[in-house]
Amino acid sequence: MSATTPLDQFRRVLAGAARAIAQDAEVEVAFASESGATGGKLARVVSPGPGLSPKLVAEARGAADAVALRLRYHDAKLHGGHAPAEAEARAVFDALESARVEALGARSMAGVRDNLSELAEARVRGDAITRARTAEEVPLATALSLLARERLTGAPPPAGAEAGLALVREWIEDKAGGDLDALGLAIDDQQSFATLARKLLEDLDLAAAEEPSQEEPDEGGEDEQGEEAGEDQEDESSDAQGAADGEMEMRSEREEGEEQESEYSEEDFDGDEGAPGDEGDEAAVPRPNRRPSEPEIAGDYRAFTNRFDEVVEASDLCDEDELNRLRAYLDQQMGPLSSVVTRLANRLQRRLMAQQARSWDFDQEEGLLDAARLARVIVSPGHSLSYKVERDTEFKDTIVSLLIDNSGSMRGRPISIAAISADILARTLERCGVATEILGFTTRAWKGGQSREAWLADGRPPNPGRLNDLRHIVYKRADEPYRHSRRNLGLMMREGLLKENIDGEALLWAHNRLIARSEERRILMVISDGAPVDDSTASANGGSYLEKHLRQVIGWIEARSPVELTAIGIGHDVTRYYRHAITIMDAEQLGGTLIEQLAGLFDAQ
Repeated sequence: MSATTPLDQFRRVLAGAARAIAQDAEVEVAFASESGATGGKLARVVSPGPGLSPKLVAEARGAADAVALRLRYHDAKLHGGHAPAEAEARAVFDALESARVEALGARSMAGVRDNLSELAEARVRGDAITRARTAEEVPLATALSLLARERLTGAPPPAGAEAGLALVREWIEDKAGGDLDALGLAIDDQQSFATLARKLLEDLDLAAAEEPSQEEPDEGGEDEQGEEAGEDQEDESSDAQGAADGEMEMRSEREEGEEQESEYSEEDFDGDEGAPGDEGDEAAVPRPNRRPSEPEIAGDYRAFTNRFDEVVEASDLCDEDELNRLRAYLDQQMGPLSSVVTRLANRLQRRLMAQQARSWDFDQEEGLLDAARLARVIVSPGHSLSYKVERDTEFKDTIVSLLIDNSGSMRGRPISIAAISADILARTLERCGVATEILGFTTRAWKGGQSREAWLADGRPPNPGRLNDLRHIVYKRADEPYRHSRRNLGLMMREGLLKENIDGEALLWAHNRLIARSEERRILMVISDGAPVDDSTASANGGSYLEKHLRQVIGWIEARSPVELTAIGIGHDVTRYYRHAITIMDAEQLGGTLIEQLAGLFDAQ
């Protein structure tokens, strides 16, 4: 406790700067794997790591500055009163308000302006705007946020977003250019700014001119107050929708009555978005056109507390030397299995490439000139059938998320083969242009951790719900190149990592990450070797508590979600849970089965 690391010192300095900007002595900063305001007066920023890379330091400063500026200049109640109900319109409205509060800081403080510029680069780095090929694929919230930032501060958009922004800039300028210009005149007045923002949404046909209240008032005395009463009702409606509307990175603070600990630590806030009742961000960069929908799952499942849960990057769980050693060990385990799975992966790659291959209709009267018909064009220039037209393909923009059970029963050969298969699958799909995410789930302790201790200290109330601390691990992000995340997969070989498994909440976490993506097709593949197990939860709630919740989550995803769910059970019959599943009795079959299952999904498409 006496010695502090440079990272700890940086966090303290960052917190001090945030307090000064926010003009609030209670602001705190916590490092996590993903940035975003956790609510109240806590700024949750991406850790720059022990090396304190200058670029990552600037991004962390920008994230902390953005939260501080929001605390200083943003009125959540006023914002909620003007916010539209439609998801896309709300995302744009939130983005414009974030641009306003950040512009106030950028205009008055040069250092803050530079930090926010680094943050803007980080925000768009994985955003759908960088991959957009048509105007329809551009997230309007991102585009309008960048255009508003340009108007309010004069800062150009990040280089990575310029191509995507160009696809919609002319359309936005034509329909709402005057509205964007007017925003700069009201930057110091949130009320006027919100009114102008609503006008912009109307001109873009995203929201109605004067949106009525979503609920009738219970008290008749409000009728005479006209517009003011409507704003109050909209405010109540907005508060009720807090979880669903909380996707933007710098979103409105939660109500002060929400429970929050006074002591903060990196572990406590390393991420808790996997909890079913939590609206945490599913990615560091918001995906405003694709809002995560929280399942309306019947039942009494709950967590006693989410304070000790974490979503953590694999690289944050051990140092660089150990990660290199674990990866080397995994490479040794590949042996003959690597050649077998690689051969199957090549077969999958040929299938995917065949589906993406360009095909043509020839001898057309118009289209592209067919080079094979050049001789005919020269001899008979009047011939009308010398063109070709490319056929449309059914291959959709796709993301595959692999969710791997990291429980203790997977120890040994099963987890080695799961890691090897995930490694080869990620390489294969990346060559085919398919985004791939690799996730793992376990708990931080055996038989209950700090959650159980909190329950015991609270006098053991009956039916407490889940009593262990979740650990959800990100081995590879969807937008991260394979070569950057290759080492992370070795972490599965680490002794002591694999503990207990709470499948239902892990499935919700992985599902919500997919929903936040912009791809048209989303596939979630689960690899597990057993039913959910956590002794402390089972003993306090009944042996079937976790299994019942898993069935409810699976049922909801299969019936109501656009995510395609499939599972592979190792030595355990998962077909009794999942509609689309296969069970293998030998872990050696996993690589081939994984490839064939995925190939079958694409063939069916």
